[in-house]
Amino acid sequence: MFRRWRQNVRIYHMANAIYPGSFDPVTRGHLDIIERASALVGELTVAVLKNNAKSPLFSVEERVNMLKDVTRHIPNVRVESFDGLSVEFARQCGAAFIVRGLRAVTDFEYELQMAQTNRSLQPGIDTLFFATELKYAYISSTIVKEVASYGGDISGFVLPQIAEQVHAKMAARASAIK
Repeated sequence: MFRRWRQNVRIYHMANAIYPGSFDPVTRGHLDIIERASALVGELTVAVLKNNAKSPLFSVEERVNMLKDVTRHIPNVRVESFDGLSVEFARQCGAAFIVRGLRAVTDFEYELQMAQTNRSLQPGIDTLFFATELKYAYISSTIVKEVASYGGDISGFVLPQIAEQVHAKMAARASAIK
C-alpha cells in the first residue's frame, strides 16, 4: 500500500497547478500558499485575474510584476494574467489542480461550491485546499489596503517591497483627490 501511495505521489508531483486570485496586493499569506503548493507540483502558475467588475489598487501588469518579484526564488513558479473561468485557464495550462487557500471556516463553504462547480465543468481538474498558516489567517488584500489607507503599518502583512508600492500608490491616490 505504501509503495502504491509513493507511486501516486510521484505522478502527482509531476502534475501542474494554477493558483488563481486577484493578488491586489500579494500578501505574506499568498506567498506562503505559493511556496507550499509549488513544493508539491511540477509547475505552479500563479494566475492573476483580470476582473473588470472590481476597481483594483494595482493594474494587472503591476500585480504580475509584484508576484514575479516575490516568487523569483521559486524555480517552478510562473506568473500570468487571465480572464474568464479559473477552471478554463487551468485546462489551457494543462493543470491538474487548482490551488486555493482557506483562512477560516467561512471560506470553506464558498470554496467547496467553487471546487464542485469547477469539477463538474472540467472533471479532470481537482482543487487542492491549503489551510493558511495561523499567523496569516486574518490577512487579506482588502485589510492591507484598508490599513494602508489610514497610514498604518502593513509590514507584517506584505513583504517590504510590496509595502513600499502600496504606500506609494495610496499617496498618489490621495494627492490626486486633493
